[in-house]
Amino acid sequence: MNPEFAAELLKTLMYQAVTLAAPILMTAMVIGLAISLFQSVTSIQEQTLTFVPKALAIVGMLILILPWMLRSMIEFATAVIQKMPEMIQ
Repeated sequence: MNPEFAAELLKTLMYQAVTLAAPILMTAMVIGLAISLFQSVTSIQEQTLTFVPKALAIVGMLILILPWMLRSMIEFATAVIQKMPEMIQ
């Protein structure tokens, strides 16, 4: 395996990880920001108010995008397995 091939594989791996994690992280960030804004406006400082809606939104988002995530991971794994002969050289 030459350094260029390894760097390209690592770059693709990192891009895939960011692509898969971004929808979940963005959902958590938007819900957290909205709840923080609601808490500052209403002066309610309840800890469960931040956790429960965020957890429900993340679970809902996972249910929605799980088929896409699995398809994307399977395509990436297939591409890496197909490139294995190039890794040996």
